[in-house]
Amino acid sequence: MQFIHTADIHLGKTYRNSPGEADRYEDFFRCLSGVVADAIAAKVAFVLIGGDLFHVGQILPRTFAKTIETLQPLKDAGIPCIAIEGNHDWIHRRDNISWMEALSQMGYICLLRPSRTEEGNYRFDPFDEESGMGGQIEINGLNIYGLGYIGAQAGHHVERICAAVTTENNLLLFHVGIWSYSPVEIGNMKIEEAHPLAEKFGYVALGHGHKPYIVKTPEGKPYAYNPGSPERVNFGEEKYAKGYYLVTLDDGDFSTEFRTTSPRPMIVSTIDLEGSENAEEALRSFTAQVKDKLSTEKDDRQPLLELKLVGRIRFHPFELGRERLRLALEEIATLLHVEIKNHLSRVSNAAEGETTKKSLAEIEQDVLRDLIGAGSEYQGREDELIRLSMMLRDSVQKGAVDGDDLLALLDREG
Repeated sequence: MQFIHTADIHLGKTYRNSPGEADRYEDFFRCLSGVVADAIAAKVAFVLIGGDLFHVGQILPRTFAKTIETLQPLKDAGIPCIAIEGNHDWIHRRDNISWMEALSQMGYICLLRPSRTEEGNYRFDPFDEESGMGGQIEINGLNIYGLGYIGAQAGHHVERICAAVTTENNLLLFHVGIWSYSPVEIGNMKIEEAHPLAEKFGYVALGHGHKPYIVKTPEGKPYAYNPGSPERVNFGEEKYAKGYYLVTLDDGDFSTEFRTTSPRPMIVSTIDLEGSENAEEALRSFTAQVKDKLSTEKDDRQPLLELKLVGRIRFHPFELGRERLRLALEEIATLLHVEIKNHLSRVSNAAEGETTKKSLAEIEQDVLRDLIGAGSEYQGREDELIRLSMMLRDSVQKGAVDGDDLLALLDREG
């Protein structure tokens, strides 16, 4: 028996008010459509989606309609699509039905979500097609259990998860990351907390982190697999392989093949403008360096581009405004989306020929250092507390962070 394991599709993701907004929106549906087509061609028994089918819980109606259109061939082929909720899928107000629940009730996915007993233990009820709810489903003798995103304390739930499973030949679909493997800062568990899952489940299908990885027991046996996201969701993912797992179950043994997808090209580059005397000189250097970076890209599709400007210059960095840089880029390339991070430092003559420079990041750190150092109980810990403050700020700016996640991050760093 074969099945496909994918995760973190992020349907509905785009860049608002960007010229490439419509094309970027289509990228994620195109990617899912490719996985669906592969599943039908391979005649797999089922498809697993390990959470974050959507980019946000409150999606637009057109995103829901397009999701149905994309999953329709899978439904027509009689291939079950078994899914769980990720942190991006979850809606905190439970007075309304979620889009994931609606898809399940309509038969496009089988949404697995366990129940809880009065004592707080897990109960995996059999999936009911009429209600579209349940925590466990059996396909060809394989018992599939589903557990969506449960936050930063996931590792503490492993014992209760295992205690609720009484069957043999089991698979667990779980939206959680593993520290040391996952690039995600929140919603992970320690690897030693995950190991007991290998005693109950022959295959643990993970999601959450967008980087593919395989977790092994201390004895070296693989048991947990994260396929990463099949499309590049955020800048920084250009370094990761993109794809999904085609899994074969033969006589109780699972073997995996990583099938690559074709994500949109993404380029992240540093542009060094060190020593530029004026904005015109810097702009010429900027253009030349960007041309060189783009010349190595072989994909014909319009790329996603993130540029970090660095170096000490002898004019005010504001003279290289984003709009001026974008106009320069339009003359040399057609790009789907561009993000520019200005980390330039201005060099000014100080007393006795000395030079001083202050970038925005340095100014932020100086302000934090003064504030933290004002408290005697924090003196000597300025550097680590500055790093934690910046990490918390970045996590909040990325979105999809709740209070429990922030508290767990504070507890981990503390």
